[in-house]
Amino acid sequence: MLVAPCLNELLNTKQEIEKLNQTKPTLYRKFINVIQLTRQLQYGYQFMGALLMDEDPSNFYPSSQDDYVLSVYKQEIEKLKNDSRFQELKQILVKYREISYVNISKLALGTNPRVLVGPTLIR
Repeated sequence: MLVAPCLNELLNTKQEIEKLNQTKPTLYRKFINVIQLTRQLQYGYQFMGALLMDEDPSNFYPSSQDDYVLSVYKQEIEKLKNDSRFQELKQILVKYREISYVNISKLALGTNPRVLVGPTLIR
């Protein structure tokens, strides 16, 4: 999948994420924790996004996985999804899905939006 977000899309996404941090800091922290866990396990952000959004994750499945570790990871995803305010995060993910869960995650982690402008191949 090839995505080519423009600077305005990225800036708007970053603004929404910052707003979530200000208005729902606990939900934001849970989201950041899942993003960091995804990175530590070397799973793809698209895999994480697909699980969060109840999409088919098969195209983004981690190449090397331990069944136990994967089950613990999925439990953490479910904890986030079971948060009573998850719908607010889900709205952001739906609204900005076109720029990819990869870019949304990188913006949440603090990456400068200007770095993410232009075409990117998502696997």
